[in-house]
Amino acid sequence: MILFRHAWRNLWRNPRRTAITLTALMLTTAILIGSGSLMQGMLLHTVQNATNLMTGEVQIHAPDYLFRREIHQVLKNPEKTVAALARDGIPAASRAYGYGLVAHGAKSAGALFWGVNPKEERNAFDLWRYLEAGRFLSDTPQKTLVLGRKLARSLSVSVGSEIVVVVQAADGSMGNDIYKVAGILKSAGDSIDRDCAIIHRSDFADLFVLPKGAHEIAANTRGRLSAESEAVLAARAAPGMEVKTWRQLLPALSDITSLFDAIMMIFGLVFLLAGGLGVMNTMLMATFERTREFGIIKALGATPFRIVKDVAMEALVLAGAASLAGLVIGALLAWYLAVKGIDTSMFSDGYSFSGVAVDTHWRASISLKTILFPVISMSLISILASLYPASLAARLDPVKAINAV
Repeated sequence: MILFRHAWRNLWRNPRRTAITLTALMLTTAILIGSGSLMQGMLLHTVQNATNLMTGEVQIHAPDYLFRREIHQVLKNPEKTVAALARDGIPAASRAYGYGLVAHGAKSAGALFWGVNPKEERNAFDLWRYLEAGRFLSDTPQKTLVLGRKLARSLSVSVGSEIVVVVQAADGSMGNDIYKVAGILKSAGDSIDRDCAIIHRSDFADLFVLPKGAHEIAANTRGRLSAESEAVLAARAAPGMEVKTWRQLLPALSDITSLFDAIMMIFGLVFLLAGGLGVMNTMLMATFERTREFGIIKALGATPFRIVKDVAMEALVLAGAASLAGLVIGALLAWYLAVKGIDTSMFSDGYSFSGVAVDTHWRASISLKTILFPVISMSLISILASLYPASLAARLDPVKAINAV
């Protein structure tokens, strides 16, 4: 306690220099907490968009389906697999896919049709509520569809518009019908925005002449189970089928999440290095100003370790005070960014990364890592930065130091 009091008193011998250094370290800590929480929140929300909207944490396909994408490569008895996953507490949804053309008036475009079970989608995913206009599909087939945002714009359609659909059916015939637009999705990623047309699974069976089977089963526990644990249970529920986690399905997004800690480490080290240099400069100036004092202390019998300890304690007290103040400011900043966020919709109406929608409203995510890392790192870097001026003071010759001007 006495050592702490002496360190605090010595720091304020030059109040202006100490106040400047204290403010710089405080702001550095606050910025690291706020920016780290914001970046973690953006990444977390992007992954949640990918898994909770449509991809899921795990997907099951017939062997080689993801490479060939042939309409006949179906999973047999998908209802049985979905039920098996449900018994393990894993919500899942089966889907069938087929390509075709959609036309409205003089405009036409290619589309990827999703044949879905609306009840399963509502149980496992959030895409059904991610609507810009209209509503999602009802549980009973009504020859309605939900379109991706860009596809709806390219066709110049709105909710209630009738669309002509033409497809190549599984039996080689040409399937065609008229569907009504029930809803239009918000921006949910490039592939969905550009060519997604979601229809009821029964309507899909009639249109594509594919009454049984599904091309994909997507499972999603919303983070309750790890993707790896979920994949083990999915492989048991669908033996012989291809099971992939979201990291395998979205490798670019997976790489970014894996690199996040390294990116934040480099970003933090730049700020911590600047803070450490500030502490070193402060302690060097303080050491030179107290050269005669250190000489007298050594002449009275103080060991070099005692002098190093005194200087290091001053740096620790300086960093500790700055870190605590920065912790309060940074935590308040992170809380504000988590609650209010940053609205970037004025710059763009939607972002996407690796085909995954990124929210235009950026929000922070607060965790112990984003809070404690800057505080602990700032204290450690300050102690290390003080060792050089402390070693200079410890090596002073008492006679020369006492007679120094």
